[in-house]
Amino acid sequence: MSILIETAYLPPIGYMAEVAAAGMAVIELFETYTKQTCRNHAVIYGPNGKQTLSIPVIKINGNKTITKDIRLSDHQPWQKIHWRSIETAYNNSPFFLYYQDDLAPFYEKKFVFLADWNHELLAKLLHILKAGCTLQFSDHFDKVPAGIDDKRNGPVLKHVTSLSRFPRYTQVFEPRHGFLPGLSIIDLLFNLGPETASYLEALKTDLPKNNLPE
Repeated sequence: MSILIETAYLPPIGYMAEVAAAGMAVIELFETYTKQTCRNHAVIYGPNGKQTLSIPVIKINGNKTITKDIRLSDHQPWQKIHWRSIETAYNNSPFFLYYQDDLAPFYEKKFVFLADWNHELLAKLLHILKAGCTLQFSDHFDKVPAGIDDKRNGPVLKHVTSLSRFPRYTQVFEPRHGFLPGLSIIDLLFNLGPETASYLEALKTDLPKNNLPE
């Protein structure tokens, strides 16, 4: 099965469930970029509850910029800030030390385009999960693509905090703020470790089904 889906930064758990189960995920590059979405936002569980990590970007053509042309801004040290936030949130989680060396280098390496940053991070996450999904970029835009499961702008792209279908797992700050479902995949990874793949597989059966376009 192949799916068409947006680019995403440290994607939501529902997004990862879809991608990990797919034979191929085609990442949409030719849409008009939409701000304040998982394309450049990741939601983690920090000491004060839900915390959003936002990547500053440059839209070279303003609101008409397509995703492939979105550049990363270097006007602030956002990579250092994000990694520091991740360390603070998950340093005491069961598997942070196990996976930190896989992810820390991304917060030192320089990238030009948001899609490339997200793509390499996603590829690393799939490798960690031992998922066989192949990643590919789109080469044009189709409003109604044929022969592929179109997941663009679907509910799996959102960091959902109200759906009961996300089974509970132990989170570091749960005693303070309760269980928060549907966060970034790293929340699941740092807390469940090798069991993450099984969680995603079980979750996939409960995610909304999209019909293939005719």
